[in-house]
Amino acid sequence: MLPRKRPGTAKTEEKALSESEPSRKMPKKEPGSSSSAAASDIPSTSDPTEIDEELYCRQLPVYGIETMRKLARSNVLISGLSGLGAEIAKNLVVAGVKSVTLHDDESVQLRDLSSNFFLLEDDVGKNRALACVPKLQELNHAISVSTLTDLKPSKLSDFQAVVFTDISLEKAIEYDDYCHNHEPPIAFIKAEVRGLFGNIFCDFGPEFTVVDVDGVEPHMGIISFISKGNPAGVLCVDNEVLKFHDGDHVVFSEVLGMTELNDQKLRRIKNVILHSFILEEDTTSFGRYKKGGIVTQVKQPKVLKFKPLRVALKDPGEFLSSNFNKFDRPQLFHLAFQALDKFRNNIGRFPDAGSFEDAEKLISLAVEVDVNIGGGGFAEIDTKLLHQFASGSGAVLNPMAAVFGGIVGEEVVKACTGKFHPLHQFFYFQSVESLPVEPLNPGDVELQNCRYDDQIHVFGHKLQKQLEDAKVFIVGSDVLECELLKNLALMGVCCSAEGMLTITDNNFIEKSNLGQQFLFRERNIGEAKSTVAADAATSINPNLYIEAFKIPVRSGAEDVFNDGFWRHLDVVCAPPPPNAEVYDYILSRCLYFQKPLLMSRILGTTCNTSMLIPHLSQYYGDRFVDRFVEENIDYCTIHYFPHKIDHCMILANDEFENLFVKAPNEVNSFVSNPDDYISSMSNNVVKHAIGERLGLIADCILEGICQTFDDCVSWAAGKFEDYFEQRVRRLTSRYWFGSPMWDAPKHFPKPFLFSMDDLAHSRFIMAASFLRAETFGIPIPDSFLEILMDKFLCFERNIAADLNPLDSNTLSDVAGYDPLFEKYDINGTIRKLIRCRQNLPPGFQMKPVQFEKGDNKDYHMDFIAGLANLRARNYRIRPEVDKHKAKVLCRRVIPLISSSAALAAGFLCLELYKVLAGGHSREDYNNSRVDLVTPAFWVGKPFPPKVTEYRGMSWTVWDHWDFNEDLTLVGLLQWLHEKHILVNSFMCDGIVVYNTENPIRAELLYERVVDMARNVAKLYQRQICEAREPRLEAIAIDILVIPPSPEPELWKALDELVAEKGDRGAGSTDERHVQRPSSPGAEGGNVEVGVRDQALGQFEAFASWVKAVDVGIVKTTSAENS
Repeated sequence: MLPRKRPGTAKTEEKALSESEPSRKMPKKEPGSSSSAAASDIPSTSDPTEIDEELYCRQLPVYGIETMRKLARSNVLISGLSGLGAEIAKNLVVAGVKSVTLHDDESVQLRDLSSNFFLLEDDVGKNRALACVPKLQELNHAISVSTLTDLKPSKLSDFQAVVFTDISLEKAIEYDDYCHNHEPPIAFIKAEVRGLFGNIFCDFGPEFTVVDVDGVEPHMGIISFISKGNPAGVLCVDNEVLKFHDGDHVVFSEVLGMTELNDQKLRRIKNVILHSFILEEDTTSFGRYKKGGIVTQVKQPKVLKFKPLRVALKDPGEFLSSNFNKFDRPQLFHLAFQALDKFRNNIGRFPDAGSFEDAEKLISLAVEVDVNIGGGGFAEIDTKLLHQFASGSGAVLNPMAAVFGGIVGEEVVKACTGKFHPLHQFFYFQSVESLPVEPLNPGDVELQNCRYDDQIHVFGHKLQKQLEDAKVFIVGSDVLECELLKNLALMGVCCSAEGMLTITDNNFIEKSNLGQQFLFRERNIGEAKSTVAADAATSINPNLYIEAFKIPVRSGAEDVFNDGFWRHLDVVCAPPPPNAEVYDYILSRCLYFQKPLLMSRILGTTCNTSMLIPHLSQYYGDRFVDRFVEENIDYCTIHYFPHKIDHCMILANDEFENLFVKAPNEVNSFVSNPDDYISSMSNNVVKHAIGERLGLIADCILEGICQTFDDCVSWAAGKFEDYFEQRVRRLTSRYWFGSPMWDAPKHFPKPFLFSMDDLAHSRFIMAASFLRAETFGIPIPDSFLEILMDKFLCFERNIAADLNPLDSNTLSDVAGYDPLFEKYDINGTIRKLIRCRQNLPPGFQMKPVQFEKGDNKDYHMDFIAGLANLRARNYRIRPEVDKHKAKVLCRRVIPLISSSAALAAGFLCLELYKVLAGGHSREDYNNSRVDLVTPAFWVGKPFPPKVTEYRGMSWTVWDHWDFNEDLTLVGLLQWLHEKHILVNSFMCDGIVVYNTENPIRAELLYERVVDMARNVAKLYQRQICEAREPRLEAIAIDILVIPPSPEPELWKALDELVAEKGDRGAGSTDERHVQRPSSPGAEGGNVEVGVRDQALGQFEAFASWVKAVDVGIVKTTSAENS
């Protein structure tokens, strides 16, 4: 279809639009443009360092290929292989640095086995560094792991970054001076974990350039107006909030009228609000703005200045806070760690656990340090906190090592690559709330010469016994769960005959799992995740009692995870699974049986944790799980008027599914039994849906069945012409340039033809050809490059019509071609397909493509990313994305790094101490949010459960009432009536069992509530409870109650609310409602207000949740009243 001729004015504007295209590319950041060793020793981007994209498929979207290449050329030294050093080494080896060199003069002690998972009992007495090398090397054979025995400052010049985890301040100052003054500077990091306290110090040299501060793609805005003034005001379309910041630099493009702004000059902006900003530019002499334009943020490098350690100790500057409610704590810890160093130098040991005298000596040393910093008054001395610090300072706890190992691991990546903002310069963190509520006596912390001595040193014998006897359930075996499993094994959780750790996961190991899940090895590919993880955990601690399952946790899986299983658990650890229904089920089980649930979620460099503690914390319902809520994007935006790369990615992802997954399945169903297929399809009343299904089949077998690889290339060439030329010409022939249809934010598209000079064109056709061949079971010939080249030459000579396997008349008949312009001939297409089926080979079947997120050699992401980027070129949408970003945008992969997983698992285990010890108040528990990019830390208390008050009673979502199983309906109603609770209805599993508005037979009043629920469920073919060997011991019943009349003040407030909404007019008799919605399972029930004759009707709110049990009926609230 040829484009319609346009008026001359439109042509002029189109020419102006073309002229407004950037004449040169936007300024490109030079990777590693830093004055430190992070960049100066890094070769240019042309360095051909190979990155295993399948292995690092989850990490590449976070760092990018260039950062990974720089990381793969970085050498790191780690001195001190306690638990903290082991965690840092693990994160760096998994991340993919070039080499890790270990140094440690200490020998392995039995107590090291509670924090260093590389060590075994057979290693006791060996050098710690040497003992760690074999297992550390197993994590990544592409990394060089070695040891260094004689450490001197001069030997540090071989490294881009050095980390010290157990070193005196005197030695640390000596090494840091050398690194700071070295040319180029060497990144120096000092980290310590002392009991429940830890600190980090970073010095990346006199000047360190951060190439990418936040790792976010440059933000863009679509312009709707630019004023003429000094300064000028810029207004953008109001469908999206601008993400610019004051002081940002931007460039303009595609501006019509005020074309002077299209020169790609960097311009500064200020006063950024929702949809507008001020441009620091005089536009009074510029042309008058007409329409269009895109403003794009240009990210600038940031230069940081670091102080050497000897200076920073006395002048630390601003501390990075982790808890804004205790903003004065870092100053105190700054003194405490220096005092501890003096204590060790003076006495030659750590303070004894529980020793009052040693703690007092440390406090006096802290006072001395305070005097030396600005003459005193640097921090308020908290003697109780310093006593706790001194008592546990000789221990290295695994959860603290995991937390700090995750942070330090990411800081090393920043130092080596210049990616993300580094920690500047001190960071202190403590979790003293994890200590038992009851004070510990010296006898409670007496060491036992066992592997758990470090934990006993801090928590005492009683809590250690509680850890060993615990019954824990972990759902999943992904990267976070593997970190958690490792921590539990080291801590001794479930390591007695009374304890049991249960883990389940129905997935199997892929190569992409090896990048972050350090418990898996290449030999485990194809095996069940849960069983391999359980075996690996047992190798860490042979005393671990663990049972692994390969079944999902969901409704209907109660054969194994029955009521008895849930009842005997002590705690559940369940990071949100991709399936929200599974997560809802786990939440409901924990609420049902009142079990603590430790929740965590990681995404790239971010992680957060949240505690669900019975009777203490709020029930989060579906508010914690990260459900992906699709942006409400209409069909036309995706198919005809995209203005974001996300829109192009949605279409590309859908096309992949349609062409290579749905189409083969539809063909197989049709050719197997066409009568049944047509009959089932006729039940669909949506003509468009029928047409789409027929279109998929027609594309595969109508005159275009592929028999050779040459046919596949011809088909792919036709697809290229269809996607990027024909569809655009059809659209622009109907809606020409300059029409109101193309007002912002829409982009007027331009078609383009195939060009061999553009590698993206060739790659798209090659990917489409390979995938088409896979669906038809056609082998790829060795001469496929020659075939492709021949076809490319033909295609470029405008003979693509001969390559298109589909007849244009056929395409006009079938759906899916272009529903905006084409009409469907359903019956005609069916007749053609039936005739075509007779010519197919006997037993003809197509092979649907199974998407593989890790293997980039299968061309899956080449097709998706290629289609999205080329379509973005049609519409001049920038920037284009690589395959790794495309995987995230189309939700084919979740970006992860091991550092954030280790950090989240460490936080969870610090809360586990509190859960298993018991007796802690809500104020002792912590929820956390961390972003390792900036970095930013937030630690806060969970919200308390909402209290519902009703006629002198009060309850929360965790409360319950117990009844006998023989309770009848009339007995329950009578009991509720005595409590002045007016019942509206009962519901069981969404089915109404009893309703006061419907008449009920008298004999049913004396039927057991349990039997009523079962009988009603049978009508809906739902299984409530097994007659034999019941898996479920309870039946959940929702009760809808009628609350009492509100107070006069509430009546007045509701009247005002209704009046504001306009729901009540003079003399109105219509009933209307003002409803505040709430999510199922979340706190805050439904409140519905009716208005009739200027009077409010009855309130309705969920009040309780009744469980009918074989031994009794238990009532708990499932939703708290608003």
